[in-house]
Amino acid sequence: MNLKIPIAKPNFGKEEEEALKAVLESGILVQGEKTKSFEKEFAEYIGVEHAVAVTNGTIALDVALKALKLGPGDEVITSAFSFIASGNCILFQRAKPVFADINPRTFNIDPQDVAEKITTKTKALIPIHMFGQPAEMDALREIAEDKEIAVIEDAAQAHGAEHKGQKAGSLGDMACFSFYATKNMTTGEGGMITTNDQKLARKARLLINHGQSQKYHHESLGYNYRMTELSAALGLIQLKKLDEFNAKRRENAKLLTEGICNFSGLTPPYVEKDVKHVFHQYVVRVEDAYPRDRNELATHLTEKGVGIAIHYPVPIYKQPLYQELGYGRTLCPLTEDLCMRVLSLPVHPLVDVKAIKYVLDVLKDIS
Repeated sequence: MNLKIPIAKPNFGKEEEEALKAVLESGILVQGEKTKSFEKEFAEYIGVEHAVAVTNGTIALDVALKALKLGPGDEVITSAFSFIASGNCILFQRAKPVFADINPRTFNIDPQDVAEKITTKTKALIPIHMFGQPAEMDALREIAEDKEIAVIEDAAQAHGAEHKGQKAGSLGDMACFSFYATKNMTTGEGGMITTNDQKLARKARLLINHGQSQKYHHESLGYNYRMTELSAALGLIQLKKLDEFNAKRRENAKLLTEGICNFSGLTPPYVEKDVKHVFHQYVVRVEDAYPRDRNELATHLTEKGVGIAIHYPVPIYKQPLYQELGYGRTLCPLTEDLCMRVLSLPVHPLVDVKAIKYVLDVLKDIS
């Protein structure tokens, strides 16, 4: 009999239900104390001075770039191996995305390739903490500081991750988080911008609230990108549970890795020294030595009830939108190879030891 193990599932309890009910009963659904408290507690957790709550992670990236006043003619370097929002946020500024290749072991952006792609037009760098493992921030910050380039962390998958004891989200000039339903903590939809720069934080706050510094006093062009009180209420509860959730993800990842190491042709996630990986996704590489290709393995797991996903099937610059913009040739060969090999397995906190054993048994059958 097959088990049914979803690739991801939100983890809610009575506390979240009660928090939502309290907001509904209060009648204050936007711009209330819940959002202020969530911003304060999230900033304290990350270890930064400022946190600005927004409607989602894509908006967080958009606002962060707008706060830097980027525009046409500017270039921003980011990874080719990511969700499309990492590139689109640059297009929103009418700036040019420049895609760098990855380290094939960590899946994070390669600092050497970043250095080679910097020009006089480069204004910012967006490293992505892929699947919950912080990027090589020491090398990236050194490059950025030497060239006076802003660093915006895409920490959408890295809530609670650490680099040398310092939280992701406190490692650059600004950082952007997503609280989408499948993230390590969720508000349903939602996002957060973190920074130690008071001026950037103020610009972000103006941008998300119609340019208002006080009610009906509009200093600049702004938008309505505010987080709701319902989302913030969920966020406050989920933040308290985040370390527990991450510990379970790390435990599940350890069990999966111990089993997968016995299967020739499957490479488990590589974890760098001096980092805390929080396994937003557990992503294996399907090598040439494996008896089935990646798509055959994915089909077999799905038939056996194991939820899988492919993060990500094509580089951003191979998406139709970017093909139309002229990104036709191969820019990042290591990324293109990786896209043909990656496969995500269930690792979320609701996966128990029995489910992990079942996943490994299914892999053993085909291996």
